[in-house]
Amino acid sequence: MRHNKKFNHLSRTADHRQAMLANMAISLIMHKRITTTLAKAKALKQYVEPLITRSKDDTTNSRRVVFSYLQNKYAVTELFKNISEKVGDRPGGYTRIIKLGTRKGDGASVCFIELVDFDENMLKTPKSAAKKTRRSRKSTAKAEAPVEAAAEAPAAEEKAE
Repeated sequence: MRHNKKFNHLSRTADHRQAMLANMAISLIMHKRITTTLAKAKALKQYVEPLITRSKDDTTNSRRVVFSYLQNKYAVTELFKNISEKVGDRPGGYTRIIKLGTRKGDGASVCFIELVDFDENMLKTPKSAAKKTRRSRKSTAKAEAPVEAAAEAPAAEEKAE
């Protein structure tokens, strides 16, 4: 029976799986976004989110625990300095998985996993997406020209006085 054995073994031995997840976690921490298969991304999400939660509390013990998982001092430094500052007020959900489709060679579903607070495209506020047509551009260009000229005229009079 397999009671309470819910994580994906990814068709690997335990040592291979631990090494692979540690390497993927280091890559995610250093690059903020990696492309991988969907199954590996889901396994990585379960692996790296507790480490990010641990990094919020910057103590020697927390650093040692995270280092025991990652075995890379540069990744640990990046996690505790940069990433923990940005996710300090977030109660969880530090990563996002976005599906990209299937891989051409073997048909595996491919996605990228990224740190939520480090995606520049999602952080930008959307500007007004009003439809612009050729007709409206001509009319606004004509309407703006007299307004600009009128604004410059009083400024020129003030300088003359």
